Amino acid sequence: MVPITSDMKKILAKTLIKEHPDDYLIVFIDPRQRKQAWELVNDLKPFTSYTITSDEVSLVLRSSDWVKMSDSFLGYREEGPYRLITFDIVLDLSIVGFLSVIATALAESGVSIYALSTYLKDHILVKKRDAGKAIDVLNGLIAESRLG
Repeated sequence: MVPITSDMKKILAKTLIKEHPDDYLIVFIDPRQRKQAWELVNDLKPFTSYTITSDEVSLVLRSSDWVKMSDSFLGYREEGPYRLITFDIVLDLSIVGFLSVIATALAESGVSIYALSTYLKDHILVKKRDAGKAIDVLNGLIAESRLG
């Protein structure tokens, strides 16, 4: 385990973990279909992520939502099922290393992550089969940080 600074321990000690109950998928869509993808995901309830690059449209959404719209796309790729974990703490954008500590702890336990950050919070997706293990590792990390 990488040593954790006292400042990072204070942040971790205040962190709450929220595991979302639904199954999620990560989906690749050809960027030529970005407008169509946006129209379909625009009205979905949170949590949904829509990211555009020059090479792709990436979606993170509930499996149940994707089932309803997947027939609208050609050549997509999907991975999952995943579970979404949100770190329920508002992090200042200048904080360095929060996800690094999380990723290291999970990597050392053999849990792969797909990280997403929003303006206020960080989120990770873990394979559904690893969700319990991930929650245990994260709760242990937080409990250890609360001890000082």
